[in-house]
Amino acid sequence: MTHTTSYEKELAFQADRRKATTEFIKITSDLWYDKSIEIVLFKNQIIDKNVSDIIHLHEYAGEFVQKPISIFDSVEILRAINDIKLPPSKLDIGKLAYEYHSDDNNYNDVKAFVIDKLNNANDTNNFKPRDVVLYGFGRIGRLLARELMAKTGKGNQLRLRAVVTRGTINEDILEKRANLLRTDSVHGRFMGTVDIDIENSSLIINGTTVHIISASKPEDIDYTQFGIENALLIDNSGAFRNQEQLARHLKSKGISKVLLTAPGKEVPNIVHGVNHLEYNPDNTQIFSAASCTTNAITPILKVIEDSLGIKKGHLETIHAYTNDQNLVDNLHGKYRRGRAAALNMVITETGAGKAVSKAVPSLHGKLTSNAIRVPVPNGSLAILNLEIKNKTSLDGINTILKKYALEGDLVEQIKYSLSKEMVSSDIVGTSAPSIYDSRATIVSDNGKNIVLYIWYDNEYGYSHQVIRLAKYIAKVRRFTYY
Repeated sequence: MTHTTSYEKELAFQADRRKATTEFIKITSDLWYDKSIEIVLFKNQIIDKNVSDIIHLHEYAGEFVQKPISIFDSVEILRAINDIKLPPSKLDIGKLAYEYHSDDNNYNDVKAFVIDKLNNANDTNNFKPRDVVLYGFGRIGRLLARELMAKTGKGNQLRLRAVVTRGTINEDILEKRANLLRTDSVHGRFMGTVDIDIENSSLIINGTTVHIISASKPEDIDYTQFGIENALLIDNSGAFRNQEQLARHLKSKGISKVLLTAPGKEVPNIVHGVNHLEYNPDNTQIFSAASCTTNAITPILKVIEDSLGIKKGHLETIHAYTNDQNLVDNLHGKYRRGRAAALNMVITETGAGKAVSKAVPSLHGKLTSNAIRVPVPNGSLAILNLEIKNKTSLDGINTILKKYALEGDLVEQIKYSLSKEMVSSDIVGTSAPSIYDSRATIVSDNGKNIVLYIWYDNEYGYSHQVIRLAKYIAKVRRFTYY
């Protein structure tokens, strides 16, 4: 009888928890679509997640902060957020729940706690929505389109208005581009609708028109003909890499800013969260979001440099193969990249070691780097072998990185992994560009040499860094509480 009673209580708890999770999903949706308030849970996205996903994320959050993070507490805090007046915001419900149950919390009333924590939100300056044009529609371009459209909400931040491609635009081409957006072999189906408008050469994404423009020269396009004004153009074509080439976009009517999704020459190379504040978007017209590897390693290297000091080090990237490589052995501009990408590990170069110093100047000349392309389509790993100035321990370095992953300027950039079983496929779909594998770290006996393993989704995580930087450049960055 005792076992039966215990089991019935477990069933009742599970039912209550799932019911609370359903309310959690409803409130987060209402906040997003009615008030443009986005809720995340320790940087993990909540929109379009199901009940099981939300429960799993709460379990991860509790393990991360080593305190229970209950769905019931989250719902109570969400109710309070919904009851007060806030501007468009991005709020971390995990951080709020953690702080509410912290030892120094003197509030007995959840609403009073929320009001106090978010009292600076109403000081946020109002901003105007900004039009966005994607120049190119490859791997990164389509992921950017997915994220921009999935997070359009009420349309008061970035608005995707057009995509520029080369070649003929007809019904067949439009349908093929629509299908590439709908389905993805790595990232799955797009959580929305994609239709075509043949007459207007457009894709209709979630009911919103996105013009498909064909052009061979950027300066030939008049975007104002499509109602596009003062737009941010995100160049993910790979065709233009330096200041002179990228400036051609600014000759087009309707474009005022340019963001390159690759390392750029003679333009600011930015790792959002590390050095973006060094460049005022009012005074700078062309930006580079650097590379996926640079965005993965720079946040971690900055933490180590600031906390322990770095004498020297070597970076080795174990990188997924890319479209630049050959599917089967064939002629290629670079020797080893001509060999079949899905069959070989391929040694190649990376400029990420040098690129880091553009964001963290104190690391200039301290790092060497190389790369190995491996037969996986996505999901990469950077190995940092560093000699540090100040002695540390395994617990010491984990404590440092956990702190930065929980609070401060790099919470969007660093995810702290507790998994003992992490492999590359596990990190696909992670929005943080740096995933610190706390279980793999090695510290030498003398405490002066460390080896860090940093995972990164070289497509999805990088795309989120591009969008973070795009919001900064476009000056539509909302109030955030992390």
